[in-house]
Amino acid sequence: MPRRPIGVDLVLVPVDRSEASSGAVVSAAAIAAEYDATLHVVHVLDESVVRAINEGEVDDDRVAADGEAIVETAREIAADAAVPVSTSVAYGFSPRMKLRHPGSVVLDTADDVGADFLVVPREPPDAPDAGVLAKAAEYVLLYASQPVLSV
Repeated sequence: MPRRPIGVDLVLVPVDRSEASSGAVVSAAAIAAEYDATLHVVHVLDESVVRAINEGEVDDDRVAADGEAIVETAREIAADAAVPVSTSVAYGFSPRMKLRHPGSVVLDTADDVGADFLVVPREPPDAPDAGVLAKAAEYVLLYASQPVLSV
């Protein structure tokens, strides 16, 4: 087996509804497979969903079903790569916490789960289908203490 320059036990990939996040899961699963690592998928909720939840204007079951569909897609990709998966959900915005940002949520989750490697979707924030994570990639690239692949 070839010698690898870094050890990776857990790869973190944040996801949202964007097409870019599905591509990031493919890359993250490939990295996890290469290192015999686990993949952790964190579904980052966007500002409009968080506000609707806080104001009681959204059906919790619908939000849960939507999130499960997003995470299930990631599980299917990971299964194709024969990679074990863990999941979580995080609010990418808070109306009460000024410093809560999608990028900080990704980094906090990475620390909480002990991620060794991060894969973040990157797309222009003004892209027609840009998700909450369009704002996170640059932040994560600037402040992560782990290696990061931005795709």
